[in-house]
Amino acid sequence: MKLAKGNYFIILDSDCILPKNYLNEVIKSLNENFVDCFGGPDAAHSSFTNLQKAINFTMTSFITTGGIRGRKASVTKFQPRSFNMGISKVAFKATGGFGRIHPGEDPDLSIRLRKLNFKTKLIPEAFVYHKRRISWTKFFKQVYKFGLARPILNTWHPETKKLTYWFPTLFSLSLLASFVLFFSGIELPLKSFGIYLVLSFIVALLSTKNIIVPFLAIIAIIIQFFGYGYGFLKSTLMLKLSKKSAEQLFPNLFFRVNQNDI
Repeated sequence: MKLAKGNYFIILDSDCILPKNYLNEVIKSLNENFVDCFGGPDAAHSSFTNLQKAINFTMTSFITTGGIRGRKASVTKFQPRSFNMGISKVAFKATGGFGRIHPGEDPDLSIRLRKLNFKTKLIPEAFVYHKRRISWTKFFKQVYKFGLARPILNTWHPETKKLTYWFPTLFSLSLLASFVLFFSGIELPLKSFGIYLVLSFIVALLSTKNIIVPFLAIIAIIIQFFGYGYGFLKSTLMLKLSKKSAEQLFPNLFFRVNQNDI
């Protein structure tokens, strides 16, 4: 990006497929209302596997994440993600671009952009087809690392802390507690979780129109909440109790610097 001659960069994940009208929608939106950074939502292509569709539902549905990755209510307060993101050369130079943390490099950049008064927005029409993970193990590892990264970002940017970041941890601990209560004769808490999962099944069925995907979505929801929740709790406790830096505690979340490049 430092060597590029253009004035606006578009960043995509390697597992994303662009619809034919993607660039037209980006150009149209930026011509109507220019911003120095935009993001777009992701969707599941009809050719994707049922597992990929289930993971896509879990990561984008309002019933699981609030639809924060691409709902229209987020247009004016949107933090672009690097799987589908555009940034001007001016903004890139002002911020220094992405940091060395990964995952978490994109919200970190978005927060720094807002601090420098650069405007961001969501372009709902500029979506991509995102293939995502192809196994439960890889999906768990991904959301677990998301959970590890968030408390680090909260430490760097305290003003971005939200109670909602604790929801996956609270969900996981409450679900485990509800099983204990169930075997103690108290059934209501576990039944409440059952109602939520049934509702999620129905929403997934209506949105995907595929009878297999909702069953897989239930598994994906539990993996997402437990993976993220465990990572978030572990990272929060380690950062609070240890005098070491985040990079010392979680070296696998940071790219190493090549001294020859400095």
